[in-house]
Amino acid sequence: MNIPNILTLARILFIPLLVILFYAPYDWSLKLTAALFGLAALTDWLDGYLARRWNQSTPFGAFLDPVADKVMVAVALALLIERFDSIWLTLPALVIIGREIVISALREWMAEMGKRGSVAVSWVGKVKTTLQMIALLLLLGWAPGTLIAMLGVVTLYAAAVLTLWSMLQYLRAAWPELTRSM
Repeated sequence: MNIPNILTLARILFIPLLVILFYAPYDWSLKLTAALFGLAALTDWLDGYLARRWNQSTPFGAFLDPVADKVMVAVALALLIERFDSIWLTLPALVIIGREIVISALREWMAEMGKRGSVAVSWVGKVKTTLQMIALLLLLGWAPGTLIAMLGVVTLYAAAVLTLWSMLQYLRAAWPELTRSM
């Protein structure tokens, strides 16, 4: 067990706390929910940075880090779908969740084929993740209808567009393998 793996585990432990804070009936709960999500997003960056910097990458961390990220984002999106109760937030949220499922399955399948490198994270995926984290931070911290929440929805749409773009890039890279036996 090393510090990068501990940070990843902490992110998983933050998830139930995020849900509890989200539903807490206090004025300050929105801001604290957003702060916790921001801290979790920061640990996502920090655990990867430290693992590379200190040469502490492990198979456990390589497995758990993307799982923690995807579960944290999916839970936050599910909470926001309920809070906003609007098709305008639900559509980009479902695009993001659906893409994560498709790409996770694609990466697993490509790994079985020995071609995992064909679906490595691209710069578009990194920008998408950054926009997604900013959008979720804004949406978790401010009530629907506020200017900042509207900015969060716009940012979520930008992340959803990049989500589709990156998914198309991954599918294009994997297409020769996907169609080999057609």
